[in-house]
Amino acid sequence: MGLPFLCQVIVVAFIAFVASGGYKFIYLLYRTAPRDINALFRYYYFLHTAKRFAKKNWTVADIFKNTVVKNTPHKVIYIFEDKEWTALQVEEYSNKVANAMLDSGYKKGDVIGLLMENRPEFVGIWLGMSKVGIVTALINYNLKSSSLVHSVNVASCNGLIYGSELSQDIDEIKSQLKNDVKLLKWSSVLATTNDGSDSTCLNSLLDKASPSTPNPPEKPGYNDRLMYIYTSGTTGMPKAAIITNVRYIFIAGAFSYQVALKYTDRFYTPMPLYHTAAGIMCIGQSLLYGCSVVIRRKFSASGYFQDISKYNCTASQYIGEMCRYILATPTKPEDTNHKLRIIFGNGLKTQIWKEFVTRFNVPRVAEFYGSTEGNANIANTDNTFGAIGFVSRLIPSIYPISIIRVNPETCEPIRNEQGLCMRCNAGEPGVIVGKIISSNPSRQFLGYINNKESEKKVVQDVFEKGDAAFLSGDLLVSDEWGYLYFKDRTGDTFRWKGENVSTAEVEGVVSNIAGYRDCVVYGVEVPNSEGRAGMAAIVDKTNTLDIPSLSEGIQKALPNYARPLFIRKLNEVELTGTYKLKKLDLQKEGFDMGLIKDQLYYCNSKGVYEVLTPEVFKDIYAGKIRL
Repeated sequence: MGLPFLCQVIVVAFIAFVASGGYKFIYLLYRTAPRDINALFRYYYFLHTAKRFAKKNWTVADIFKNTVVKNTPHKVIYIFEDKEWTALQVEEYSNKVANAMLDSGYKKGDVIGLLMENRPEFVGIWLGMSKVGIVTALINYNLKSSSLVHSVNVASCNGLIYGSELSQDIDEIKSQLKNDVKLLKWSSVLATTNDGSDSTCLNSLLDKASPSTPNPPEKPGYNDRLMYIYTSGTTGMPKAAIITNVRYIFIAGAFSYQVALKYTDRFYTPMPLYHTAAGIMCIGQSLLYGCSVVIRRKFSASGYFQDISKYNCTASQYIGEMCRYILATPTKPEDTNHKLRIIFGNGLKTQIWKEFVTRFNVPRVAEFYGSTEGNANIANTDNTFGAIGFVSRLIPSIYPISIIRVNPETCEPIRNEQGLCMRCNAGEPGVIVGKIISSNPSRQFLGYINNKESEKKVVQDVFEKGDAAFLSGDLLVSDEWGYLYFKDRTGDTFRWKGENVSTAEVEGVVSNIAGYRDCVVYGVEVPNSEGRAGMAAIVDKTNTLDIPSLSEGIQKALPNYARPLFIRKLNEVELTGTYKLKKLDLQKEGFDMGLIKDQLYYCNSKGVYEVLTPEVFKDIYAGKIRL
């Protein structure tokens, strides 16, 4: 029973461990432990910081004043059209806004809509209103007519601040606004009226307001509402998601720590500031940490890397649709003559990922996944190709998000005999969910203003009776190391010839073949056929889309069941604020020649696209032509 015997026992145990597959665990530990430990350390370090803010009951405005302005008052934090704003200038401007609102009778809990193009004043206005507890509804400046009316009314706005460039849009809808909404116009060129007494001109009110710290009757706190941010509205009207001060801090701060952004980084964003990506994840770096941000009024594909080079930016934002546009521009020296060290965003498709980072000499991509209202938010922290983030395979409960089995068409969870949801295995697509823990700011689900819409995003009895989770509606798949990859939206995936087809994957392929044109893919019903056939709507304003080349490219790149059977050339296109085509109306129209004026094509038996004529249309409906 001495040392030799003990060694024999250890050897036997080790052999048994390896024979039972234990070596896989050792390799898993070797591959993923450094990644997991690094991410865990960063996350808990951020939580420690966030707890300090909570104890002090600090808002976003308090953090900005007591950390950024106090320590670096003269540091430039915004650059816009070659004009620089220091931290102190932003603080004083926002104080003027706060005092002007108090003088106008607004109070904590009031809601004011903000409709303005990208510029530093946009940030200064909502930041100032937050200092007195006013909730700002950040409204998409591209909206018009009924969508604009809906966005103002659904938030129960007491007032609406709008840029003078949008005056015509406001004039057309102001009679339809509820609650006697007070309108305040802001102009980049108008100072005041002659006597400075125009109560409908925000510039006039600001000129009279004090730049000193406001003193509201009731001070806002860490857990109070800060703003409403609307969903893109790709299907139906936009929904207003609730953003509290603590949620703003967690979205901007946790992401910053996870992907190792730096205080010294100079950020570039051409994305709309009314959305979470730019308005929180990018602008938040300036308000929480004092980073410099270059703001562009609107995105320009040709100007993207020119700006990054000109302003010596080291970190930049993107969305996948932007990357396609940028790739389609002619090469120029600024493509690689820059100091960029990281780009971060979402939607960069794997079909162009490597081409993009190679052509533009991008050292690192921090692709993230998340939604404004959701709690299932993750990030690619180690530059893994194609991944949107990861979950730990060693300790999955550390960050409670999971991929569950669902019906891909209805998004309804598939349950076991106990009535509980089932986790997907590696390689099996499912919907990502985030466990809701009301006491944990990172696990809360605040939802939308409309409670019924909020209820639709919550699934009950997930892994044990009585628990609940946020249901994202997005299909993801994990690999054996825990890396996650985006597949599609539930409802967008369709089934044809016995196979499930991901519209997101087909869109990436078709767009590449079509010269990076905007493209949206969806399933349409075909008489006398089961499932839904694929249809691609491609933007072709110049009528230069090469149909024969498209036919050849699609045949080579896609399996038979995934090839779009119909092509629709769009002369006009309606995009969301994040450059996504609106899919629902296109899907409803299908390939109905009675509803569609655009040029249509169908895929014949040889795999070649031909013009869809009225005769062929009738034969398809009659079943004479089988697709």
